[in-house]
Amino acid sequence: MSKLAFIFPGQGSQAAGMGKALAEAFPAARRVFDEVDAALGEKLSQLCFEGPDEQLKLTANTQPAILTVSAAAAAVLAEHGVVPDLVAGHSLGEYSALVAAGALTAPEAAKAVRARGTFMQEAVPAGQGAMAAVLGLEPGRVRAICESVEAATGLVCSPANYNDPGQTVIAGAAAAVERAGAELKAAGAKRVLPLAVSAPFHCALMEPVKARLEPVLRGVAWREPRVAVVTNVEAKPNREVGRIVPLLLEQVSAPVRWLECVEELARLGVTRMVEVGPGKVLSGLVKRIAKGVEVVNVEDPASLEKALAVLKG
Repeated sequence: MSKLAFIFPGQGSQAAGMGKALAEAFPAARRVFDEVDAALGEKLSQLCFEGPDEQLKLTANTQPAILTVSAAAAAVLAEHGVVPDLVAGHSLGEYSALVAAGALTAPEAAKAVRARGTFMQEAVPAGQGAMAAVLGLEPGRVRAICESVEAATGLVCSPANYNDPGQTVIAGAAAAVERAGAELKAAGAKRVLPLAVSAPFHCALMEPVKARLEPVLRGVAWREPRVAVVTNVEAKPNREVGRIVPLLLEQVSAPVRWLECVEELARLGVTRMVEVGPGKVLSGLVKRIAKGVEVVNVEDPASLEKALAVLKG
């Protein structure tokens, strides 16, 4: 039987105004925002609905904001009788996926990712780290060039996100990422685009985050996921409650294996995916990875209506 997966976006999908129409139209969504506001002791909902963008772009705000919008959209889908057989999320999105799977509540997750975002932002002084998207070069070649730059410079430089067959994001020390970018272009990359990020995520420079994040994650009352979560670190399904924290800690400095996560979902029988939360970044990646999979997104009442027509049609 064909299966349905929910996939959840990560950092970069944020935009002022996100979640507002959902919260106005559906009490289930409004409730998620209210619960998170109460847990954080601030009006995160207002930042989602109104901005300003400069505040929304700060990692410590971006992560709980995207998570809350995603959890609100998932709550609305559940109210319409749409529940997934499997879930996965891109980086931060893995926490949203765990909420959808019932492993923790949205307020618990928002507090955890607020801490995660703060620690990530503080791990590397501004300007010392960098990330860049490499387009049009196969992942193995990108990895090999990063390894040679690391060996030559003694600086961190490695793949951070394997997004699709032609897009790999690299991260590390600013000088090493710049040098790798030049070498990747010389090796045939179509483009190397520097990313406007506040820290070099998913590389060895994030190691100090783990010791600070571990007590936060250990303090969560985790429950066994109702459905399996295909994790970033292993690109394999997990339902063991005892493995959630170790995998989330490893995820901080390990690359996001999104390409393999999507392939694994398809291998497990998923024929339809719903990108749950702001934007359509993952929908685009899925279309390039698993051509036979139908993908829709839900971020507001209009996209919900379209998705329901497809899913229930």
